[in-house]
Amino acid sequence: MRLKGKVAIVTGGGTGLGRAIALRLAQEGASVVVSGRREAPLREVARRIGAEGGRALAVPADVSTAADTARLVRATVDAFGQLDVLVNNAGTVTARASALDTTDADWERMLDVNLTAVFRLCKQALPELIRSRGNIVNIASVNGLAGAPARVAYGASKGGLVILTQCMALDHAREGVRVNAICPAFVPTDLNQDLVAELKRTGRFDTLVARHPLGLGEPEDVAAAALFLASDDARWITGVALPVDGGLTAAL
Repeated sequence: MRLKGKVAIVTGGGTGLGRAIALRLAQEGASVVVSGRREAPLREVARRIGAEGGRALAVPADVSTAADTARLVRATVDAFGQLDVLVNNAGTVTARASALDTTDADWERMLDVNLTAVFRLCKQALPELIRSRGNIVNIASVNGLAGAPARVAYGASKGGLVILTQCMALDHAREGVRVNAICPAFVPTDLNQDLVAELKRTGRFDTLVARHPLGLGEPEDVAAAALFLASDDARWITGVALPVDGGLTAAL
């Protein structure tokens, strides 16, 4: 029960990596607020946490809007009295393309959701996290650590998130707030199942798997890393961008 008595927000918490993270934090004693744009999966995650003896609240919100980020933090404190952990997991991939093929709309949407929304929510949450001496875990990507073909907008957004993480870690260390990032490689989830099907259809899936020395991971692998960074086990760790990648970046 490494998070007993703690309160956490997990954005994008209804599906994929966010769902796994929310469930894992709850299993370790945290009261968890799961947020996202679709209410039904949020309520299912909250229901499961409650069925397992935990406390959870589903708060539908679009973190790309300033009003919703403020409402999310306010709802969390109103329900549980504090905020100790913020997991910025919500993200999007609107295009996989080069600069020539990336539209302005795709560029703006990925920067808005993957970077600007994180900045806004952190800004709203930091007064509470300073009060509790809490921490932030940002879900970035290996594409934020090194370039990759057809990842111009996505890579820029996740690279920016890594630098945002490091800057906030330095700004708020003296206030007792830790800020870290996780950089996953490819993890199959319900959100990218269409891409997996396409890769298998075209014979490229085996190549993708082969790039990961330990094979592909599971959402629970990312959730375990998030738990570690959110817990006091990582009390002397801040400003890191932790690859959770099956060894992929070892060859970069």
